[in-house]
Amino acid sequence: MGSVFILIPISIVLAFVIGYFFWWSGKHGQFDDLEGPAHRILMDDDSVHEEEHGHRKDQP
Repeated sequence: MGSVFILIPISIVLAFVIGYFFWWSGKHGQFDDLEGPAHRILMDDDSVHEEEHGHRKDQP
């Protein structure tokens, strides 16, 4: 029974901390672009691979 008096305040504080960080991330734009990172994974960026090899298509 004694552990209940410790665990309930800890869980309440933890809920407020999680809620604060969720609110903070929403205010700082973490949820603005939800589809962009998923599309960037699927799109092939050829310019990165060409720069690694030292040549580009627009240069002779």
